Amino acid sequence: MATLLEKVQTLIAANLHSLVDEALKMNSLAVIDEYIRQVEHNLDDLEDATATVGGEVKTLKRKQDEFAGKVSELDNNIDLLLKESKEALAVAAQSKLNSTQRLAESYQQQYQRQQAEYQKLLDAKLKLEAKLTTVKQERDEMQALLDLARSKEVTTRTVQSLDNLVGSGDQDIARMADSIRSRLDKASAHAEMQATRLDAQMDDVLERHTLDAQLAERKKKLGLA
Repeated sequence: MATLLEKVQTLIAANLHSLVDEALKMNSLAVIDEYIRQVEHNLDDLEDATATVGGEVKTLKRKQDEFAGKVSELDNNIDLLLKESKEALAVAAQSKLNSTQRLAESYQQQYQRQQAEYQKLLDAKLKLEAKLTTVKQERDEMQALLDLARSKEVTTRTVQSLDNLVGSGDQDIARMADSIRSRLDKASAHAEMQATRLDAQMDDVLERHTLDAQLAERKKKLGLA
């Protein structure tokens, strides 16, 4: 029992600030989770031990009351025997009273010791339960902080990745733009070439038409139509 109480006292005395600092340093809740597992395990053992000692306390209290009743009864019987001048029976009753009284005192002492032990266990149980509640709350806060930190880390990495993509994207877009411009220039050149050929053909046609008209006018003047 002493070993269990020592373990419990150690857990109760644990420095939560130190646990939180260690968890932050490791960027993990493993330290706190291990502490919670130890507390819950020892709390189960403590509850079982408390129930056991509590049962013993009830048994000893019952025994104490039982023998205290016997002592009172024997004490009254001795007085009656003496009044009736039954010395021999009074002596026997007195002897029995003495042994019964010793047993009653023994049970009373055991009861007081176990009652004190039981109270220690109850106090330790309450303190350990309070510590468990506190550390679980600390864990929830730590989880929220770590989630926020991880979220910010992800956001930072994402922003950095976007910056990298934007940086490389500018060059790619520039190359794509240059390629598109080149294609447009080439297409424009082809169009200009086609237009040039078309214009040339049109010029040829128009010029031939003009020449034919001029020659026809001349023939008319010359009477050669």
